[in-house]
Amino acid sequence: MVAGARGGCALAGVAQRGLLALLLVVSAPLRLRAEELGDGCGHIVTYKDSGTMTSKNYPGTYPNHTVCEKTITVPKGKRLILRLGDLDIESQTCASDYLLFTSNSDQYGPYCGSMNVPKELLLNTSEVTVRFQSGSHISGRGFLLTYASSDHPDLITCLERANHYLMTEYSKFCPAGCKDIAGDISGNVVDGYRDTSLLCKAAIHAGIIADELGGQINVLQRKGISRYEGVLANGVLSRDGSLSEKRFLFTSNGCSRSLSLDSDSQITASSSWKWVSEIGEQILWSPGQARLQNQGPSWASGDSSKNHRQREWLEIDLGEKKKITGIRTTGSTQSNFNFYVKSFVMNFKNNNSKWRTYKGIGNNEEKVFQGNFNFRDPVRNNFIPPIVARYVRVVPKKWHQRIALKVELIGCQITQGINVTMVAVPLVLGLLVLLTAGMGIFAAFRKRKKKGHTNGSAKAQKTDCWKQIKYPFARHQSAEFTISYDNEKEMTQKLDLITSDMVDYQQPLMIGTGTVTRKGSTFRPMDTEAADEAGASAEACRHYDCPLATGRHEYALPLTNSEPEYATPIVERHLARAHTFSAQSGYRVPASQQAHKHSLSSGSFFPAAAAAGATGAGYPKPQSPAPSDPGYDQPKAGGCLSAEPDYQKPQRNDAYSAPRDCLKPLNQTAVTALL
Repeated sequence: MVAGARGGCALAGVAQRGLLALLLVVSAPLRLRAEELGDGCGHIVTYKDSGTMTSKNYPGTYPNHTVCEKTITVPKGKRLILRLGDLDIESQTCASDYLLFTSNSDQYGPYCGSMNVPKELLLNTSEVTVRFQSGSHISGRGFLLTYASSDHPDLITCLERANHYLMTEYSKFCPAGCKDIAGDISGNVVDGYRDTSLLCKAAIHAGIIADELGGQINVLQRKGISRYEGVLANGVLSRDGSLSEKRFLFTSNGCSRSLSLDSDSQITASSSWKWVSEIGEQILWSPGQARLQNQGPSWASGDSSKNHRQREWLEIDLGEKKKITGIRTTGSTQSNFNFYVKSFVMNFKNNNSKWRTYKGIGNNEEKVFQGNFNFRDPVRNNFIPPIVARYVRVVPKKWHQRIALKVELIGCQITQGINVTMVAVPLVLGLLVLLTAGMGIFAAFRKRKKKGHTNGSAKAQKTDCWKQIKYPFARHQSAEFTISYDNEKEMTQKLDLITSDMVDYQQPLMIGTGTVTRKGSTFRPMDTEAADEAGASAEACRHYDCPLATGRHEYALPLTNSEPEYATPIVERHLARAHTFSAQSGYRVPASQQAHKHSLSSGSFFPAAAAAGATGAGYPKPQSPAPSDPGYDQPKAGGCLSAEPDYQKPQRNDAYSAPRDCLKPLNQTAVTALL
C-alpha cells in the first residue's frame, strides 16, 4: 500500500512538471507577440510636421523585454529632422537593447550604451521607422525624440532650457507634445520665467503655442527678479521660483488685452442661486457678478446637484464680433463658499447663427479645458486658434460642490479686411486732384512772380509821367556808375536815379544797349503818342531854340571810349577834362567859375554872387510859365548862341545844369533809323 502510494505521488509530480513546461512553451510566443505590438512605447504626440516620442516610463526606467516601433512622417517633398533629447540604454553591445532608425534606403543605428550618438539627424526622406527594443536590464531611462520637417531647421527638443542659450534674443521651433514631458517651470507670462525653466513647456504655459501643434517661439532674455509666482495656465502648473540671475519672456502678437463690458446686462446665465443668510437676508449670486474684477461673490448656478436636469451655462455678449484668444476664470472667491469649476467647454456664435462648440485641433472633438483647483486662484486658458464671435458661453463639465464662476475674456478688436479696389481708386483720384491743384498753384505763383518782376523793372525805369512811353530796349540800372562832386567837405555822392514826377528829359538811345535814367540828361523827352506831330512841330516843340552849326550831326554823338557812354552833367572839374573835347566834335566845355558850388543831390545851385550881366548874351529861355529868376550860370560864348542875351531857365525841380551845347533833339525818323 505504501509503495503504491509512493508511485502515485511520483506520477503526479511528473505530470505537474510536464504541464509547467507546456505552459512555458505556449506562453513564449504570446510574450514575443506582445513585444511586437509595441508595449515599450511611451508618450507619443504627432502632428503634420512635428512631434515628440519617448520610451515607456520615461524618464523612469524602461521595462524589460519590450519593443516600441513607430513610423513617423512629414509632408512629402520635405526632409525629416530628428533630434535626440535624451538616450540612456544600459546595453553596451546593442545586442538586445538599442534604438534604430530605418528608412527605405538607409539605416541609422543601432545606438545604445555610451556610444557617441549624434544629437541631430537630417534624413533624405520624409518617412522613417523608429524601433526601440529592450532585453533584461537593471537601469536606463530609455530615449526622448523630437522630429520636424526641414521647414524648421531651428528645431529644439522638449528638454532644452533657457540657460542653455547666451543670446539675449533668439527664435526656436518647439515640436508638438511637450506639455506632459517631465520638467519644472517657474514664473508666469506677465513677470517672465526663471531661466532654468523648460522653453517649450513655458511657451505652452504662456499661451504662445498649443501642445497639439507646436510652433515658433521668440524669446527675450532679461535680468532676473527676486521671486517668481507660479500659476496654472493651459493645463501646465508653474511653480514659485526664487531669485535668479536671468529670466526670459516671449513676444506675442499683442492680442491679449482684457475685453471690457459696458454693463452687467451683457452677462446672462441659465440660472442663479439665491442664498439666504443666517439673518434671513437673501443674496442673489447673479450673472452680473461674474466679472473677474468685481469684489464680492461670483455667479453661481441655482442647481447644486451633480446631475443637472439641464446643462448650466454663463453667456457673455461682447456687443460685436471680436477676436477672443483666451479666458481667465476663478471660483466663488469667498472662503466660506468653496465653489469652483474643475473643467468646462466653450460654445460660441454670431448674429443669427447656431451655437458651435470649440474643438481640438488634432482629433476634431470637443475640447475640454482645465478649470480651477480652488475657489481663489485664477486660471488662464488660451484659444489656439482664437475664437471669432460676438457671443460666447462657458459650459461647466465638472465642479466642486456648486458651479461658481468669475470670468474675463482676453482678445482684441478684429482687424477689418481692406478692399484694395475701394481704397486704391479714391486714393489715385485724390492724388490726381492734389497733383493738378499743386500744378495750378505753382503756375499761378510763377506767373505772379514773373509779373511782379516785370512791374518792378518798369517802376525802376519809368516815372508816373512816362507811363505811356515804350522803350525799344530794356536794361536794368547799374549801380556801378557814380559821379563824384567836389564840395567843401570833399564828399563823394552817387548819381541818383530819376524818381521825381517833374522829369522832362528823354533817356539817350543807343544801338545795342539799354537805357539809363540819370539826373542831368541833355535830351528832351519824346511822347510816343504824339510821334505823328513830331515832324510838323519840331521847331515849336524844341526845348532849345538854336540853329545847328555847320558840319554838325543831327543827333548827339557818343563820348569817346575813355568817357562814360552817356551825356555828362556839368561839373566843376570840367577844366581837367577840357582836352578831351575838340571844336570839331561839336561839344564845348563851359568856363570854370570857382565862385560857384553845386549840389546835384539837392537839385539846386548856390551862386556865390549875382551875375552882372543877367540880361547879357546866353541861351534863349525855354517857353515856361514860371517867372524869370536871376542867378543863372553864364556859359561861354560861341557855339550856337543866339543874338539874344538871355539865359536858360532850369526846370522847377532845379535838378539839372545847363547843357554844354545846344543839340537838336531826336525825332521819330531818327528813332526808327536807330532801331
